[in-house]
Amino acid sequence: MCPTPKDNTGTLKAVIGVLGLSTVALLAATIALAMKEPSAAPAAPAESAVAAAPSATDFVALKETSIFLDYKDNVCAGAQLAVANKLCADLEVPTPQAGGNVTKGYVGDLDVGDLKPHTASYFQGNMCPVNVHWHLGTEHYSYGQYDENGNGPHGTAKRPEWANRDLAAAGEKVRGGFHCHHYDEEDEKFTKPYDWKYCTNMEVGETYEVHWPHSSVGDCGTVNQYQTPFYDGVFCNLSMEQFAAIAVDPQNIASNVGVHGQVFTVVNDESFFYPDMMRGMIIDKQRNMGTDIHYYTGSTTGTSRNNEMCSQYAPITWQVDRQCHMISASSFDKLCQDMLLQQVSSISASA
Repeated sequence: MCPTPKDNTGTLKAVIGVLGLSTVALLAATIALAMKEPSAAPAAPAESAVAAAPSATDFVALKETSIFLDYKDNVCAGAQLAVANKLCADLEVPTPQAGGNVTKGYVGDLDVGDLKPHTASYFQGNMCPVNVHWHLGTEHYSYGQYDENGNGPHGTAKRPEWANRDLAAAGEKVRGGFHCHHYDEEDEKFTKPYDWKYCTNMEVGETYEVHWPHSSVGDCGTVNQYQTPFYDGVFCNLSMEQFAAIAVDPQNIASNVGVHGQVFTVVNDESFFYPDMMRGMIIDKQRNMGTDIHYYTGSTTGTSRNNEMCSQYAPITWQVDRQCHMISASSFDKLCQDMLLQQVSSISASA
């Protein structure tokens, strides 16, 4: 059985009393000492203690002194296979050409037999992007999205013959390439100039068609992956002899070389900023970007080709977004900076 505890109430009260008196005495001493000491100097203004914000780093300038980016180590330099343009009428076997009409439901007249475009993601075919470039106005045609009825700061292209082209009015000002339908001269985001830091020859309100060539024989995953001209990237690890051997079956080419195509109207509105245009087509299901795709086999493009002069770099796969999208000017400027930071010094950052 436990003993009855002692009553220590009196002792506890005595201890509390002593501690209370000690506290009062200490407080009184502190007050007296403070009255004898001179007043402290006022604290410095808060703003004087704030460090100046560091200036933005010029990464493009730093590239010139980097030990990791030596231009002479570019293993893809000169890899382009020399294949000249040829009159379409002189081609022994008609090959599909680009850019084409990607309007949903449109079917061209050229019979390509059993040739099939690569319809899976390019990375699933072991292809990587080897270049990115763009064209003022579009090379492809998507009715209602980018066509002769679109507009921009300087007009648009004439209606093509296969779209029942009419005659341009006397003195009508037009620009090459089709345009999107977003432009509105009453809306500031289409007209307010942007202070370009890295891109050149570009303009807010204009339509641009961006191309990302891909290849399974590029120097994927290395500092040499992105190349200018893009043919150096496409053929980086392929000799003419190897190319001739695989080209016996054109399907081999269409299954190993492809291009992403996506069309944009540039706006001065940061809500349309996208930070990584370098990697390839923007795919965003919530905004219907990269979801309505036209797949076909075609060729390389450019102003040196037309309905009479054909490219012999064919057949290659094209995956083209049928819709036009708005993108901020800053997105392109970020892309241009990324391009200028690549191994290849001659990579272009202009339209």
